[in-house]
Amino acid sequence: MEQHFLVFKDVVETKNITLSAKKLHMSQPSISLQIQNLENEYGARFFDRSNKGVTLTKEGQIFYTHVRSVLDLLSNAKEQIGALTKNQRGLIYLGATLTIGEYVLPNILAYLHKTHPNVDFKVKIANTESISQDVLEKKIHIGLIEGPVTSHKDLNVESFWKDELVVAIPHFHHWASRDSINLAELPHERLVTREDGSGTRKVMEMALKERGLDPNELNITMELGSTQAIKQLVSAGLGITIISSLTVSRECEQKTFKILKIEDLPIYRPLSILTNARTTQTKDERILINLLHDHRLLSDVLSRDDNELEEHTSKTQLAHPTVINRKGQRQGAKC
Repeated sequence: MEQHFLVFKDVVETKNITLSAKKLHMSQPSISLQIQNLENEYGARFFDRSNKGVTLTKEGQIFYTHVRSVLDLLSNAKEQIGALTKNQRGLIYLGATLTIGEYVLPNILAYLHKTHPNVDFKVKIANTESISQDVLEKKIHIGLIEGPVTSHKDLNVESFWKDELVVAIPHFHHWASRDSINLAELPHERLVTREDGSGTRKVMEMALKERGLDPNELNITMELGSTQAIKQLVSAGLGITIISSLTVSRECEQKTFKILKIEDLPIYRPLSILTNARTTQTKDERILINLLHDHRLLSDVLSRDDNELEEHTSKTQLAHPTVINRKGQRQGAKC
């Protein structure tokens, strides 16, 4: 019966028996037969069929709601039973957007590897839309994203950090003796930015508009799809950039960059945790989520290099940290 339900659900979502047959590696007659068996079992017609595909009848809509609930319950049962299996390693399917994946996640995974060595991770790096869709489809258990996400009834969104966008300049720039600038000064400098449509670019443009500066007034000379490439161009003196403070802390310490605050109002963006509202997190997934909400510990983990992290985790294994349920933020790079 579970197989019948899975086939029914897929046909509903593709609205096409041919597409479902390809996706499920089944023949079209086999899928049609399973749908027919369900309709006979419940004494109702679930689909209206046409040359364009299939659509749900009123009875089918009711049945679809219950099928989703049943499949969710079965999925949760499998995960919870699996988690209790003796000596079984935990596995978390994790998704992250680019900045988090490159500059936040590595230290977190290194810390968890040392404190909870029986947990494995499979990580996907993609944009916010892709991560949120995978969470909804349960391909990813936990998503970590930057910036806004489209609201959905099956999507839980929890902010766990506030990331400040700052102005990064090379250490030899004529602003290098300053600690801040105002928005009116930005259009007079060559600006290197992420590509149009990126999360960082979107947050930057929204914030500038809210503060009265039209993004079209900026002197954008280069757009790149890589934060690392942007940093290399800025360090070579080919422009300045507005960038996440999380991504430049090391360059700041090495005196490659100077970081300037924006006087008019600082620009913050939330970093958020995405989970599916129709699933229950396993014990191992809760360990990760609790770490993300423990701002004091998370700040410590993110600020350490590999050697420091090794020493720190040896100590924290002796004393489990208390989860702090208060709002907080890590101070960005200061230099």
